[in-house]
Amino acid sequence: MCGIVGYIGNKKASPILINGLLRLEYRGYDSAGISTLEKSGISIMKDKGRVKNLYNLPGIDDLEGTIGIAHTRWATHGKPSKENAHPHMDNSKTFSVVHNGIIENYNELREFLTNNGYTFYSNTDTEIIPNLVHYYYSKDTNNDELKFLRAVKNACSQLSRKFCN
Repeated sequence: MCGIVGYIGNKKASPILINGLLRLEYRGYDSAGISTLEKSGISIMKDKGRVKNLYNLPGIDDLEGTIGIAHTRWATHGKPSKENAHPHMDNSKTFSVVHNGIIENYNELREFLTNNGYTFYSNTDTEIIPNLVHYYYSKDTNNDELKFLRAVKNACSQLSRKFCN
């Protein structure tokens, strides 16, 4: 099993996210990571092993973002490694995702995205999600506040999922 934590508020997100992961660590400890929305864009900090390893990552104390997501993982796709740790980001570094469960049509979606110019840096099924969201987001010619929601809806409609507890 894996654990997910999210935070939106006025305080620095990173300490809150890491503390949340420490409380959920029994749900997975092959890797852990956080993603925060910083002034310069999305930042991802992740590592193989236990949650406490995040404290040693260069730059972790410099994060100032007040919005973030975090994940502690037990592998279902791909070996335990930093590359396979969540969160995962799309190729354009616009979308960051954590996910619990198994994407059953992962191979077909990965092939589709690869054929459409996407590159993958992990062996996880989760990395499909932000890239699929980006695919639909970039294909949408409307420039309104619903563009992102349509992209997520379209991406989710393509996923054949099996949810984990």
